[in-house]
Amino acid sequence: MKKMLSIFIATILAALTITGCSSTAVSTTAAQTTAKAATTSGEASAADTTIVKTGTVSKIAFCFQDLETEFWVAGHNAIVETLKAKGIDVIEYNANEDANKQLEQVNDAIAQNVDGIILIAQDSESALTMVKTANAANVPIALFNRPPATDEGAVITVVADNEEIAYKAAQYLVSEARKVFDKTGKKIVIGHMIGDLGDSNAVARKQGFERAVAEDPDIFEKTVEIPTKWDANTALANLRSAMQSEPNIGLIFCGSDFLYPQIQSVLEPLGKWQPIGDPNHIILGAVDGDSGAGKLMDDGFVDATAVQDVYFEANAAMNAIIKAVESGVTQPDEVIKDPGFALTQGNMAEMHDKMWGNILRAAKS
Repeated sequence: MKKMLSIFIATILAALTITGCSSTAVSTTAAQTTAKAATTSGEASAADTTIVKTGTVSKIAFCFQDLETEFWVAGHNAIVETLKAKGIDVIEYNANEDANKQLEQVNDAIAQNVDGIILIAQDSESALTMVKTANAANVPIALFNRPPATDEGAVITVVADNEEIAYKAAQYLVSEARKVFDKTGKKIVIGHMIGDLGDSNAVARKQGFERAVAEDPDIFEKTVEIPTKWDANTALANLRSAMQSEPNIGLIFCGSDFLYPQIQSVLEPLGKWQPIGDPNHIILGAVDGDSGAGKLMDDGFVDATAVQDVYFEANAAMNAIIKAVESGVTQPDEVIKDPGFALTQGNMAEMHDKMWGNILRAAKS
């Protein structure tokens, strides 16, 4: 049912403003930061003209699962600030990681006669339920960064190519592991910190990492799977347990950058939070491309990061939902892929300033 769209270039329209989970108005400071981020990115602001006239689009619901990570906050700010700047009323709903509450919020948005819905779903299964709910009410819906479990229903899905970007980052990690193996002759134990497998993004990232490892299996002793459930406390406890049972873990790949503080808090007391080149350095990589990962790469602690482009995805979701409303299409059905890329210690000179987290850092400096 899905039809792949060709990827279009979108401008960077917003930047990170630290917020809580409540709705926020556009401030002068936020607008200035947005403008600086756009300039830093090197994208032309004229690309914003890809959004069609918004004369008949008056009200959009933005339903998000939470604002726990920098990626979600950046996406939230980009969407809310841009739509409001275009004179569109944004009704915000924070589900606080409760799928049942989020479904109630989607129904409430429909009852308020919104023109369209942008949704960050709690998980892939609940996303499917909410897509069907919007379809039944003939309200166009776009999923931002988290696709539904199946291709049932009609929905705009904007998502990174998670398997491919994880694979590319993991390829670099494997190449670094090969260097260690060739030097020491010791096979490497992998610690694989896996996200919530109810989220198809987590599944794709897992598959991408495993694909890269399978290309050079002889250098690895085994893989220790470390569930995180996308929860900091769960990740902390399970990584600590894994390091106790397998103290020789020499490579860690994590499903999301937001868990680096937990990784550091476990490795540091063990003397294993060391920069690249130190004999106690554990090869590290993750997925997202936030500012924390950017700084850790600059400081030499992280080897590679799989980057998804939060600004591309936010703009794609907005453009597509507005186009559907303006065209009178109540059940748009398309997939927009964010190709992303891998930032590695080997391509920093070329790719460093293209990572959204580094764009934020530059805008704030």
